[in-house]
Amino acid sequence: MTVTYPTTGGMTAHAASHVRDLSLDRTRTFLTILVLIHHSVIPYTYFGHTDPASFIGFDCIVLATDSFFMAMFFMLSGLFLWPSLDHRPKFGSLARDRLIRLGIPFVIAAFTVIPIAYYALALRADPTETFAKFYENMITVGPWPSGPLWFLWVLFIFSVIGGGLYRISRHSLDPINHLAKLGYKSPALFIGAVFVVTAILYVPSRLYYTSTYWFEWGPFAVQASRVLLYTAYFFIGAGIGACHPEQSVLGAGGKLAQQWWIWLLVALVPYLGMWGLIGIKRGILDNPDDLPMWYEASYSVALTAFSAAIIFAILAVFLRFRRGGWSLLDPLQHDAYGIFLVHYAYMLWLQYWLYDYDLPAIVKAAIVFTLGLLLSWATTYLLRKIPGAYRVL
Repeated sequence: MTVTYPTTGGMTAHAASHVRDLSLDRTRTFLTILVLIHHSVIPYTYFGHTDPASFIGFDCIVLATDSFFMAMFFMLSGLFLWPSLDHRPKFGSLARDRLIRLGIPFVIAAFTVIPIAYYALALRADPTETFAKFYENMITVGPWPSGPLWFLWVLFIFSVIGGGLYRISRHSLDPINHLAKLGYKSPALFIGAVFVVTAILYVPSRLYYTSTYWFEWGPFAVQASRVLLYTAYFFIGAGIGACHPEQSVLGAGGKLAQQWWIWLLVALVPYLGMWGLIGIKRGILDNPDDLPMWYEASYSVALTAFSAAIIFAILAVFLRFRRGGWSLLDPLQHDAYGIFLVHYAYMLWLQYWLYDYDLPAIVKAAIVFTLGLLLSWATTYLLRKIPGAYRVL
């Protein structure tokens, strides 16, 4: 990977590696797999399941993934923003590129993948409803959900804002970058700062909006309590990548990579704390509609602590063990984005077809994940054969 960064003297320092560091590529592909796993098991969770079969272990998975993986996607997306802008003479080129890569897929999928996906849920509620009627009602009356694709339009907004900050001053994220460089030798300092900042932003938002309220306008939707959390992680990533990330907390030779197992153990503490609070909510508080403020505040702090710890623990594992050679994740790398875009329809329809079968939850989830991945991968492969599609997928 070759990246050019301006130096303080206005010249450029060229950083090149003869052997590509694959750790971040593999981390992003791993997160895509987590998205598929998350959507494969949701109907089979023990609490609030929508299928006759359930498995408490899937609740453990969903609690973990829902608490961090979208924040991590935003952080990784921000990581290469500044280096990308260094090579763009005009701000408009960034907006145009992001519109092609994010805007076009969002619009196309909102009119195709999403209605096809949610029609499976509509049929479960009313087997007589036609797709034409359902489609018209979704587009004209609503609600018009976006499923996991909300990430695309929010990322587009963040990228445009980031591009504007860069044009005002390339050094606007220097404080984050300097702190990240201190994290090379002291990751606890940087991760602790990430926790404090995200907790300050997330806890009041959750107390005000609760965890269930979404800002919605047609297919444009985002969870209200997490907007500032995602914003923070995007610009934390941009700050780390603003100048020589290999010398920062994400440096392969830094302490974070060496302490990967410590951060996995650290992440386990707030994760267990969230489970303890869930036990209190269901067992002692009797699962009320309106939770006490102390509960929401405690859960919010635990979630932000877990999110910060597990994000950097996962990065540490990949920095330590997945920087070179070959990995099972490599074949999926170039198709991961397309898989993310189309998988939701396959997942929901597979779950619809399996609903009436008397199978264990683990078997159903395994079938949904395996077939969903293979079908999404094949679809992406075919779509990438369309002339010009490589610019989008």
